[in-house]
Amino acid sequence: QVQLVESGGGLVQAGDSLRLSCAASGRTFSSRAMGWFRQAPGKEREFVAAISWSGAFTDYADSVKGRFTISRDNFKSMTYLQMNSLKPKDTAVYYCAAERTRYSSGSYEYWGQGTQVTVSS
Repeated sequence: QVQLVESGGGLVQAGDSLRLSCAASGRTFSSRAMGWFRQAPGKEREFVAAISWSGAFTDYADSVKGRFTISRDNFKSMTYLQMNSLKPKDTAVYYCAAERTRYSSGSYEYWGQGTQVTVSS
């Protein structure tokens, strides 16, 4: 079993940066791909970014490409989302998730509780 706890959210202005962190517990973290998702008020949850078990492969939603960077530290069981040039439309609750497999396949098994990111204009 994997437990995930996100942190790093907050209220920022447009153009600012934030780094979200996701702390994982459990022995299988390093063998799982990880992802970040977000859900804005009144909208469905959407994919933001994913990273393979080793960090060699990453994938991003078109809306965040060039602005967000996903990374991980398997020694610390941490996953990060560096968010630059934030826009008001990035406002959402951000969730960390752990895949069943080493590579991103859309089969996320565990989810964190989320961290709020609010970007003011």
